[in-house]
Amino acid sequence: MDFQDTPEQAAWRGEVRAFIERERPREYDPDKGMMGGEDGPPRDAPWYRRWQAQLTERGWIAPAWPREYGGAGLGVMEQFILNEEFAEARVPAGSIGNGVSMLGPTIIAHGTEAQQAEHLGRMLRGEVIWCQGYSEPGSGSDLASLQTRAIRDGDDYVINGQKIWTSGAHYSDWMFLLARTDPDAPKHRGISYFLLDMKTPGITVRPLVNMGNLHNFNEVFFEDVRVPAGNVVGEVNRGWYVGATTLDFERSSIGSAVAHRQTLERHFDYWRGHMAAVTHPAGVREELAERWIEASTAKMLSYRVIGMQAAGEIPNSEASIAKMFSTELSQRIAHTAIRMLGTAGQLNGGATAPFEGRLGAGYVASVSATIAGGTSEIQRNIIATRGLGLPRA
Repeated sequence: MDFQDTPEQAAWRGEVRAFIERERPREYDPDKGMMGGEDGPPRDAPWYRRWQAQLTERGWIAPAWPREYGGAGLGVMEQFILNEEFAEARVPAGSIGNGVSMLGPTIIAHGTEAQQAEHLGRMLRGEVIWCQGYSEPGSGSDLASLQTRAIRDGDDYVINGQKIWTSGAHYSDWMFLLARTDPDAPKHRGISYFLLDMKTPGITVRPLVNMGNLHNFNEVFFEDVRVPAGNVVGEVNRGWYVGATTLDFERSSIGSAVAHRQTLERHFDYWRGHMAAVTHPAGVREELAERWIEASTAKMLSYRVIGMQAAGEIPNSEASIAKMFSTELSQRIAHTAIRMLGTAGQLNGGATAPFEGRLGAGYVASVSATIAGGTSEIQRNIIATRGLGLPRA
């Protein structure tokens, strides 16, 4: 891999950096991010609306989308550079929820012109927040076994069932979900892909508070929820294949790799400033060094993915390697941070809590890192079968 930018890439990187320096929202706290609590993300805050509008104007909300749909039509290297610079500057990407990253490419590829006209623009402008209705209590890794039913009744489908671990459902405006429309078909072939207004009668959202006492997950119940047949994306009973669509092949995980390095830099600063005043457990210094080496490795894995894409190749097991290594590293970094702080790492807040209590909360939250977006077990299966050519068990 060539680690040097071409003259054109260097000019593009400079343009992105200059924009961030000039327009970055000073009110944004990167340590809190854009995660929503009971009231949701700050989408109505003036600084967020201003930032969103600036990114939308440039097509940077969805940089890989074609220009005719409101994107920037960027190639993989230009998109990578944009993502890397945003991560380095710790500024928000501009979109909230799963609409731009997951639903948008699906509607572009499989949606009708009416669906594209109704949803894509509002998605880019941040007017509508989308959540994902996939997982069910008995259908997680084996998602195709889902049991939520959708039965045709005139011009509508009537949906009954339950979804779980639905991130942001309590503040989302719409949901895209998979439901079974043909119970007699093989499980992958009897599923359809629906767009659902969350204000539709019959929908109940109940909070799931995690062990960090945070509310982002929810369980969602559907009781005779009527959805217009025109809200089916793609062919009926072919929703499994529709849901697998993505037009954004930039899967390098560079944002995570940069964030790991930045987190460790803050830990190093704390270590240097408190070594004389705090008794540290044995081996923490060596652990910090190991974490730094691993963060550098995560960055190289990201570069490997983007290098393949720039060469016209589609990374498969390579993207799984980068994802798995990065998420497991986030847990190791959190563990090392708590060992560094000792009992002070258990403080959740107050004047005496190091890092304002964030490291303790981060330690608890890191448990989910290797579950969300495909568990480490699933990633290992992909690496084994598609990367190493091993047979399925």
